[in-house]
Amino acid sequence: QLQLVQSGGGSVQAGGSLRLSCAASGVVPGASYCMGWFRQRPGKEREGIATINTYRNSPWYADSVLGQANISVDDKKNVFLQMNEVNSEDTAMYYCGAFRGGGVCPLIDPLKLYDIWGQGTQVTVSA
Repeated sequence: QLQLVQSGGGSVQAGGSLRLSCAASGVVPGASYCMGWFRQRPGKEREGIATINTYRNSPWYADSVLGQANISVDDKKNVFLQMNEVNSEDTAMYYCGAFRGGGVCPLIDPLKLYDIWGQGTQVTVSA
């Protein structure tokens, strides 16, 4: 059973960068996963930021973070998120999520599609 443990986050100054990591364990050898980063602002639904298909190494990005975010995955299925030039709108709880499968890795309806989640990490952007 795949498990995800997040690290990184915390307080970041506006205009700075953040890097989040998600360590995977229990990976099925040879299996393909959709993995991604999602965030939830207070009073808002969880939204997709970036996803990636581990077999094809193909990423998808939300329009709101195009050019700002970069998702990557290594050969152990650890997944990373780098975001540059953060601002107050990036303040949120960030989650990594995954499900076993191939093809397109959706950004929408994450709670319906992604069934494995990290514990979440708070990112607060300060002026």
